[in-house]
Amino acid sequence: MNTIDWLGFIGVFQILLAYILNLIGKIKNTDLTFILLNLIGAAMACLASIFMEYIPFIILEGVWTFASLISLLKYKKKQ
Repeated sequence: MNTIDWLGFIGVFQILLAYILNLIGKIKNTDLTFILLNLIGAAMACLASIFMEYIPFIILEGVWTFASLISLLKYKKKQ
């Protein structure tokens, strides 16, 4: 695996980790940990997709990153 593969792999792993932790009740979808795992993971996966020039996943991960950023801003506003 090359650097781009690792970037995408780690990003997707973070997104899946957030999802699994939420499913088993370890974190809530409103927790900062959940939001950051999604934000950073999606950004990394999006960047890897940009390097691979794979448009469908650029769109998917770009929107996921944007949605996570909105969640982070809402979280900060509540604090």
